[in-house]
Amino acid sequence: MTIQTAVRVSSLIAALSLCGCQTLKGIFTSTADNPNVTYGEDAESNIAKGNDALDSKNYAEAQKYFDYVKSKYPYLEAAKVAELRLADTDFERDRFGEARDRYLTFVKIHPTHPRLDYAAFRAALAYYKDIPSDFFLLPPSEEKEQVNVRNTLTAMKDFIRTYPDSTHQAEAKTVLDDVKKRLAEHEWYVAGFYAKRDKWPAVINRLNIIARDFPDIGLDDKVQFALYDAYMELKDEAKAKDALRVLVRKNPESDGAKKAARMLGPQG
Repeated sequence: MTIQTAVRVSSLIAALSLCGCQTLKGIFTSTADNPNVTYGEDAESNIAKGNDALDSKNYAEAQKYFDYVKSKYPYLEAAKVAELRLADTDFERDRFGEARDRYLTFVKIHPTHPRLDYAAFRAALAYYKDIPSDFFLLPPSEEKEQVNVRNTLTAMKDFIRTYPDSTHQAEAKTVLDDVKKRLAEHEWYVAGFYAKRDKWPAVINRLNIIARDFPDIGLDDKVQFALYDAYMELKDEAKAKDALRVLVRKNPESDGAKKAARMLGPQG
């Protein structure tokens, strides 16, 4: 066991002690796996009971009510409501993969439903919620695998394009901006990894990905100056100067552009 691993294990044990948890099983095992439910006389009353249970975080109970409505009243609108609420129940339980499957199934089998955009948005959001956190025992997010971040990027782009009038557009764009920033920071981290090993072509490749795919998120100046340095390491002064000219053209009044102009000199 490495020193770093030992420290993480010790920290976990200390954290469990502080929260009063006797076992890991106690953290992850639900106390409501076998709820006692009393079904109502119609679909609407059972939907209401399920909603109350979900609001109270009685997830297993909520699922029973919604499953009951879905199976007993399959031809009523309430059954479709129950399908969405089952997806919401999984989502609230942090079962994001299961929730996403339910939302996508809803989109597929109810293509004209008035809440179609909600289901599509939540399916995309499930990817976002499933992104690993920066919990103190784990490495920073820019060092981790970016599968769910990239999935979120694709799903949110599809949602924004497909449902331009949705009330969820603003939130979708906020999420999209965040995942773009995360992916750009990951590329920046990888570029730094290669720079420490003098792998300058690889550095340039990663920096160009940021410049091409993630402009206007606050990294433009850093990326172009880093490209200048990388090209200079390769003795390619012409491309190094081109990197500076990008800043001057894009926003000539910015501090970065003024610095780039000074570096280029009077000949530009």
